[in-house]
Amino acid sequence: MSGESLEIVQEQYQAGKAAFERGQYRQSVEFLAQASALVDRNTRFGGEIQIWLVTAYEAANQRQEAIALCKQLDRHPSYEIRQQSRRLLYILEAPQLNRRPEWLTQIPDLGAIADNESKIRLGKPAAGGKSSSRSLSPPEPVDLSQVNTKDNRFIWVALIGVLLILGSLVWWGF
Repeated sequence: MSGESLEIVQEQYQAGKAAFERGQYRQSVEFLAQASALVDRNTRFGGEIQIWLVTAYEAANQRQEAIALCKQLDRHPSYEIRQQSRRLLYILEAPQLNRRPEWLTQIPDLGAIADNESKIRLGKPAAGGKSSSRSLSPPEPVDLSQVNTKDNRFIWVALIGVLLILGSLVWWGF
């Protein structure tokens, strides 16, 4: 593989991983599939790309493609890739548990929101025109005539308790 094509493969691979981590699974599948097509699949790097592609397939709800690729990777020359594909295949082929709707938390789909949406601007006033910043003023002084300053003797009880514990530790030689 030439240096230029290896660079392209690495760019596609990094873009696929980044898209996966942002939750853009279909885009991740595209990048990783392109990287996998350009690299020798029997190398460790090729196997690593395909493992990422399996997880992207699963995240993009393409379970059959993920299972098929895992079964292909079971014959990969690298022991680590074979082992990882067996673990993934075990997870993918596991039976789905029935979950009651009240056990689940619905996560909204944020795929429609653009990364650099021009409607939201940090540090700028809202559409009303005024900024909602609080004025920092010193706290009001406390009126000490309203504070209960009666001695409840707790401090003396705690001090005597500590002294008794320390004295008993000295007496027993700890």
